Amino acid sequence: MKKMNLVDAPTPKTGTHTTRMILGGMDCSDCEIVLEHRLKRMDGVIDVEANFNDRSLEVEYDRRQVSRRLIEKRVRQMGYEPEPGRLARWIGENAEILLSLVSGLLLFLGWTGRLSRLLPPGSETWFYVGAYLPAGYVVGREVLHSLRSRQFDTDLLMFAAALGAASLGQFAEGAILLFLFSLGHALQERALGRAREAVRALARLAPRLALARRDGREDLLPVEKLTLEDLVIVRAGERLPVDGEVVLGQSYVDESPITGESLPVEKSPGTKVFAGSLNADGTLEVRVTRLAQDSTLARVLKMVEQAQGSRSPIQLKVEQFTRIFVPIALAVFLFLLAYPVLAGLPFKPGFITAVTFLVATSPCALALGTPSAILSGIAQAARNGVLVKGGAYLEQLGGLKAVAFDKTGTLTLGKPHVTEVVALPGQLEEDILELAASVEGRSNHPLAQAIIDEAAERGLKPTAAAEVENLTGRGMRARQDGRVVWVGGMTLWEEQSLKLPESLRQRIQELEAQGKTVVLVGDAEGAVGLIAITDTLRPEAAAVVRALPALGVDHTVMLSGDNRRAAAEIAAQVGLSEYRAELLPEEKLASVNELVQAYGSVGMVGDGINDAPALAQATVGIALGSAQNDIALEAADVALMAPDLRKLPFAIGLGKAVQRITLQNLVVSLGSILILAGLSLAGALGIGATVLLHEGTTLLVVANALRLFGFKQGDPTLI
Repeated sequence: MKKMNLVDAPTPKTGTHTTRMILGGMDCSDCEIVLEHRLKRMDGVIDVEANFNDRSLEVEYDRRQVSRRLIEKRVRQMGYEPEPGRLARWIGENAEILLSLVSGLLLFLGWTGRLSRLLPPGSETWFYVGAYLPAGYVVGREVLHSLRSRQFDTDLLMFAAALGAASLGQFAEGAILLFLFSLGHALQERALGRAREAVRALARLAPRLALARRDGREDLLPVEKLTLEDLVIVRAGERLPVDGEVVLGQSYVDESPITGESLPVEKSPGTKVFAGSLNADGTLEVRVTRLAQDSTLARVLKMVEQAQGSRSPIQLKVEQFTRIFVPIALAVFLFLLAYPVLAGLPFKPGFITAVTFLVATSPCALALGTPSAILSGIAQAARNGVLVKGGAYLEQLGGLKAVAFDKTGTLTLGKPHVTEVVALPGQLEEDILELAASVEGRSNHPLAQAIIDEAAERGLKPTAAAEVENLTGRGMRARQDGRVVWVGGMTLWEEQSLKLPESLRQRIQELEAQGKTVVLVGDAEGAVGLIAITDTLRPEAAAVVRALPALGVDHTVMLSGDNRRAAAEIAAQVGLSEYRAELLPEEKLASVNELVQAYGSVGMVGDGINDAPALAQATVGIALGSAQNDIALEAADVALMAPDLRKLPFAIGLGKAVQRITLQNLVVSLGSILILAGLSLAGALGIGATVLLHEGTTLLVVANALRLFGFKQGDPTLI
């Protein structure tokens, strides 16, 4: 049992609160159904979400009708322990393995007592019966959960086999079965707990207390008590308690727990910082921009928890197979029981064969092989700054055949700058730049920001234009000083049939041949000048594209709204298979559809600002630099938290590793069932040996899945 960790946070709804707790005694996935069903029936409870993977329970309730104390009381009545003492907590955490060991000890005493003849003849049976009780409690509890949810699973098969052995007086065999099964179950939970612990460790990074400055005083406050605009002081060597913006001080901050970025990032006034990151040297004064429950770390953890609770397509197929297979196994078991009676053969040998067959066909390894791999893969991705929002996307990552990239902000750094301003005779460069900045002030496009920044650097003070209209993918239209003004590329000029002097046309060709983007500025009479803008290629872009073919990605393409010459220059530098330029947003969407039709499984990589439709249309939408971008974090299927393309090969490689390990586990699991079933029907294996091999196979597939925690980019043993 785990100690409850309560966070009682007000929600935007009047009078409502949200309580989150880590429960003790939540030891199977059926607990989710039981908890949610029972608690939702309480007056005043609005919503309940239980998650077996991290043993959490979140309850939203109306405090005018019900209190947290009453919710805790109901939780205790259901058999879960909110706040155990230290000894009780240790016993609860190790209850399954302790009960299994007690069962094993009684079994050992009975066996050694019979062999050594220290016990009276027949008295060893009482030890075997005693061994049934602790191990039977562990297994029986799982059976009850299954029966309540009307499911037939492996626990029911094993329990039925043990009872069958007891009915024939085979208490030793039944005790061995229950002991090994309960011990295997406990060890499996320990192993899977490692995957859950990897995520919980992230949650513990953010401090629970913060040194806040209010009204000239400095006080240590719980982070839940901080409000927006509070000032928090973070000294060297301390972790940041909240998301915020630096207002004073300069330091290097290790953001690897959030973004996976290995090198510390320099922070100075005006830069963003994230809860859970480590302040390396200087003291920082940070203004709170997000409440504790809304921090990037908290949101990532929430998404990872939801992802770990999701089911991948392979897992769903395995569950469907299990639902069909278990009743068939039970039917064969019943036939094996009935056949000796109908054929006039001795009942006992036939019964032992039937019970052994039941153990052999229990699909424990099959049921655990896929979810353990998915759980480990999602946890390992999160530890390395990659947020995968579900097992389905992790599987699909490993099967990508083509990857499409946005250009600005993805293949480039997304910080374009003006290289030159060209004005027609009779016009001034400053006038061209000021006019463009007055129109672009309403746009959030990186090119617009480059124009605004250049105007500011030159000391210009553009006035806001009126009637501004954003012509998506083309440019802007506005009214300034009584005239209609156009700012955009060649597509806009041709669409509006605007005049373009030959001298500017030639200059455009020269600039585009250099890989620059040209923005034309003019009015109803035609262009009056142009602004040339360039962006810097990401230094890692070419290496990332070169790494993709080894991961099974056969085709790479850039989708850009820029002119063809600029797009061709970037594509050549990066080494892409193909580029498509001068695309409107709807044309990007159509291009992704074409790629899906051609290659089947396509990933779309973008910064999430203007790529949301294309990200949604791709097989897997992958957003870059999501820690800085709320839209990307919510919209993408996979979020690379740092603005670092090197995480892309890692994510695809991890997906392929998960696919391979899942396949290995399925082969081992199904092979084990077939071999053990055949040997049991042939009478070549007894109950004890079958249980031992059965549980060994189950532990083997879980251990194989845990190898994913050692995955590193380019690891040939896992890809």
